[in-house]
Amino acid sequence: MRALALALCALQLCPAVLGGQPWLPFVVERPHRRLLNQVGDFSWENCGNGTDPLVIKSLSLAPDPISIPGDLKVSVAVSSTADLSSPLKAVLKVEKKIAEMWIPIPCVDQIGSCTYDDVCSMLDNAIPPGTPCPEPLLSYGIPCHCPFKQGTYSLPPTDFYLPVIQLPSWLTNGDYCVRAVLSHDGKQLACIQVALSLHSE
Repeated sequence: MRALALALCALQLCPAVLGGQPWLPFVVERPHRRLLNQVGDFSWENCGNGTDPLVIKSLSLAPDPISIPGDLKVSVAVSSTADLSSPLKAVLKVEKKIAEMWIPIPCVDQIGSCTYDDVCSMLDNAIPPGTPCPEPLLSYGIPCHCPFKQGTYSLPPTDFYLPVIQLPSWLTNGDYCVRAVLSHDGKQLACIQVALSLHSE
């Protein structure tokens, strides 16, 4: 779930993944924005070499397409065979399909194909250490701070309400692919790839 959240944050969709709460500090308001009204054709895959310790076992979003604002049901299971400790580095690659080509989206105002060198510090800044994790993570024993102990973490089908979401004006309608690679001290821990289509006005 952590890797997926990072991937969607590349498209300024953190509020959708996190139940409307702006957890991460790079989700900010900018001028010249568009209202996102639909996300569709969602798919995902683990894109590692088969030896990554962190993998998504299952992930489901409903309905498809997702209307925004509107209701979303999410279920996910993530498994890790190793403890994940600070610093955790996340490298995001965002591409948009134009004709038959995939065009890279650069990192602009911390949105797009960006690198985040210390995800653990970002989480600590958003949720001060010592404070309880927000729901529904707290109820299901899903941690929100480093280190993340090895094991399997599951979120059963859970309902969220998606509020109004604004996107940068340059993040136009179309098909997108987001690849997120999580690493520690140069060792790859996870690779998650997400495909989706955006419709905004």
